[in-house]
Amino acid sequence: MPSTRATGSGKRGASRGAPMLRLRIGFVLIAMVLSFFGARLVQLQGVDPRSYAVRAAAEGAVRVPLEAERGDILDRNGVPLADSVKGKMVIADPSLTADRAPELARLLSERLSVDYFRTLTALRGRKEGSRYEYVARRVPSTLAGDTLAVVDEAGFEGISLQDDPIRSYPSGDVAANLLGYMGTDEPLGGFERTFDEQLAGVDGEATWQSNSGKGVRIPLRESTLKAAKNGAPLRTTIDRDLQWFTQKVLAQSVRQYRAVSGAAIVMDTRTGEILALADVPTFDANAPTEAKSEDDLGSRAMSDTYEPGSVEKVLTAAALIDAGKAFPRQRFKVPPNLARQDRVIGDWFDHGNIRLTLAGIIAKSSNIGTVLAADAFSPVELVGYLQRFGLGQRTDIGVRGETPGILTPGEAMTSQTKDRVAFGQSLSVNVAQMAAAVNTIANGGVRVSPSLIAGSAVTDDGVTVGTDVATRTRVVSKQAARATARMMEKVVDPEDGVAPAAQVPGYLVAGKTGTAQRVASDGTGYDGSTSVSFGGFAPADDARFTVYVVVHAPKVDGGGGSIAGPVFSRIMGYVLGRYGVEPTNGTPSRLPVEW
Repeated sequence: MPSTRATGSGKRGASRGAPMLRLRIGFVLIAMVLSFFGARLVQLQGVDPRSYAVRAAAEGAVRVPLEAERGDILDRNGVPLADSVKGKMVIADPSLTADRAPELARLLSERLSVDYFRTLTALRGRKEGSRYEYVARRVPSTLAGDTLAVVDEAGFEGISLQDDPIRSYPSGDVAANLLGYMGTDEPLGGFERTFDEQLAGVDGEATWQSNSGKGVRIPLRESTLKAAKNGAPLRTTIDRDLQWFTQKVLAQSVRQYRAVSGAAIVMDTRTGEILALADVPTFDANAPTEAKSEDDLGSRAMSDTYEPGSVEKVLTAAALIDAGKAFPRQRFKVPPNLARQDRVIGDWFDHGNIRLTLAGIIAKSSNIGTVLAADAFSPVELVGYLQRFGLGQRTDIGVRGETPGILTPGEAMTSQTKDRVAFGQSLSVNVAQMAAAVNTIANGGVRVSPSLIAGSAVTDDGVTVGTDVATRTRVVSKQAARATARMMEKVVDPEDGVAPAAQVPGYLVAGKTGTAQRVASDGTGYDGSTSVSFGGFAPADDARFTVYVVVHAPKVDGGGGSIAGPVFSRIMGYVLGRYGVEPTNGTPSRLPVEW
């Protein structure tokens, strides 16, 4: 019996010990697991929390760029010359589009007129793990919406749309020579490129967490938003309607006389603001690839140089009068030709020995008479005046590719070159330079630097331009400018002048014709063609506007008075009427042209 009890007592002890062992082992395992998680928690929260959070977020993060809206380019009255209209960006999530990429790429390339192979690359992902790829940019909203509907109906996933404004030029070719145009991702010319930093703004970005399969945003998960900063508008001094009219009239003349090109500019005499700057040929800024020539995509008025011809004579005359070396009634004996050191100088018209006043030299546009009058100047003196008129230096009005022209320094100029420069040869200019020079006479002898930007703006070269930084420089006295203007009135006189077609009914007009030989493209001499021009202002006795017109290489015979003069007349008449300038009822000049 006792032995039996002892045995039973031992089994019960063993039975009680086993649970205790299991309990101890359980506590140890629990402690180990808790220790592991505790250590992991310490690592995540204390040792390197940022890197682990970033890694976790990145696995399901979607980053979407937010396009800044480009600033408008406006005319002087706030009318948009360039603006942005609603468009869409077509976006692919390669995690959803890669499997059926060839079929989807074919559909999208046909619908959106985009390259098939580039689309295929985007649908498969340009980078491993990419969740966001551009398929097409700046797609019209209607086309994008219709395309998305077709994609969804065909059972494809992973294509979405995002706002992506389209650059638009509401007036087509109006001022396109100045505005430039946009490529897919960057500006490619004109103001769009020159003032891109102001117009472009700064893109933003949105980031959120998505599930790994569908790219759907997970509610309540962390997200960030860096808002886009839209670009600022750029206001110009251009008057859209006047620009349109100037381009139209100039284009008609270029066609009529079968010319290579032409340019015209309208300036506010008192402020130097450019109200119109036209080039022909030009292009539609909405379709730059359709331009007939790459040269049409910029402003020839500012980039091409040419000899100004006889319009320059009024600068010589004004300088001589200002220096006290000549006066309007001064008498000159003008021979049929004038032998000078390296060549014989002649006039555009045949004549024997004639007697002209200085006013008559300007009215008849005599090269010989101008040279005789300019004999009172040394090369240094003449060049000094021309430089103050603004020749030989850029106007810096914000137009890309502007040429400074060519004006030989006075110290290096020979007397023979000085003779030719005095009547507009052996130097070169651009349209804005010449207009600003003529405008100096209109403005009482004070040169106002021309402006195309209202207020101020900074170019991509770091130059601040605009009306806020315009300068005023006294070039000749008020009396000299007025005397020159009175001589210029005789140019349009139907009896004494060579450009009666430049008259504007009801107004006193002062102007000057120009006809110059054109330098050959290889620079070896003249090519036989001419550049014909007319520059002037009205009302002549209280000038409000200056207009300058040049037509290059017309194939129909004519000069500055017969070809450029009528263009000047139409443009000047339009701008005077548009801005409500009343006739002054002044008395026409009675200066004698002969003696």
